[in-house]
Amino acid sequence: MDAKVIIADVRFVEHEFVHPLVISSGTISCLSEAQAEVVVRVGDVEAAGRGSSYLSDLWAWPDGSLSHAEKDRRLRSLCHEIAVHLGTLCGDEAAHPLELGMRLHESVCRGDGLPVLARLMCASPFDAAIHDAVGIALQVSAYDLYNRPVSLPSIEDYLEGSACRAIKAVIGRPRRRLKAWYLVGMRDDLRSQVVPLMRQAGYRCIKIKLLGRDNKTDVARTVEVFRELTTATRSIELSVDTNEANPDSASVLDYLCRLREADPQAFDALKYLEQPTHRDILAHHHDWHAVSRMKPVLLDEGLTSLDLLDEAMAQGWSGLALKTCKGHSFALTAAAAARQRGMAVALQDLTNPGLAFIHAALFASRVRTINDVELNSPQFTPAANAAWERRLPELFRPRHGVHRLPKMIPPGLGSAL
Repeated sequence: MDAKVIIADVRFVEHEFVHPLVISSGTISCLSEAQAEVVVRVGDVEAAGRGSSYLSDLWAWPDGSLSHAEKDRRLRSLCHEIAVHLGTLCGDEAAHPLELGMRLHESVCRGDGLPVLARLMCASPFDAAIHDAVGIALQVSAYDLYNRPVSLPSIEDYLEGSACRAIKAVIGRPRRRLKAWYLVGMRDDLRSQVVPLMRQAGYRCIKIKLLGRDNKTDVARTVEVFRELTTATRSIELSVDTNEANPDSASVLDYLCRLREADPQAFDALKYLEQPTHRDILAHHHDWHAVSRMKPVLLDEGLTSLDLLDEAMAQGWSGLALKTCKGHSFALTAAAAARQRGMAVALQDLTNPGLAFIHAALFASRVRTINDVELNSPQFTPAANAAWERRLPELFRPRHGVHRLPKMIPPGLGSAL
């Protein structure tokens, strides 16, 4: 099962958003998609795999002193560098694909110049492509690469017992139906824009983007969303995300208390909160225990290393908001570590299209999460899904509130779908 990286390449496609995605750090209207291809050798077999990710600079590199164009140029440059040196970054020797992926993770984390999250994002298409290629070489799903004992030394210290068994324990039988989520921004008109789409596609899960600067305004918007959208369906699930804009945990606790008082039903519908405060949880230490007793609060942008897991638990974070765009190997390992620690796990997709959309959907199909998965590219960049949507309409166009995966999934990470 050990694989060796032979060669890698990357190309880029730019996608315009049909309407801007407004988050607390700015507005996203256009992104580059990095599409990687990696050739591996497993025994005497060579196979090529593919992976992709948006290079979302406002999420991974929210530096207002640099333009989107400059950050995009430097992110693309890093992707090219990773492609050229991928074998070396993966340790220059054959290993299990998850071991290769974690070596890549550690190698890019040690880099400089760009924030760690941006480096992980750039490396993630290559990690996915490695897993896809190994599965294709062996003609099995990438999730079935843990059915017999393998050595995974890069992650042994973070898991109790055998690392391979811990990974296998978090992988379940495939599910074909995944709850569909719709993202509501602060400027979205609920009655004319969101309600008709909910009735058309059957959305019952809503993620609300809040600004995190004024709890009175954020509570009013949460209540407004809940009340207006429950006119379209009998019950909904909510999550909220301020993209690190809250100043501290006390402000989040205040938001929850105000929400419970303003509308107990809206409060009950809220399932979890994502990364309310600054991503650097070591420099910006907050006590989340009181918040966690009310609602799960999940670490998202702040999760870049397995070394942070115990610190997150000590601070009172309830769980992890995983993204495959931080690396397939890292996401699987973090899910296994969270399971052993009794932490909740959710899955988001960075609005990724195409191959990355399929990757996230398959991850959610095999790894149980509290939200299934957010798959937002049909909402923001539907044209990027055009080639896949024609073949997989039930996956890329939610109906009755769910995405439906096909019965037959090709080997690897499904790049042949």
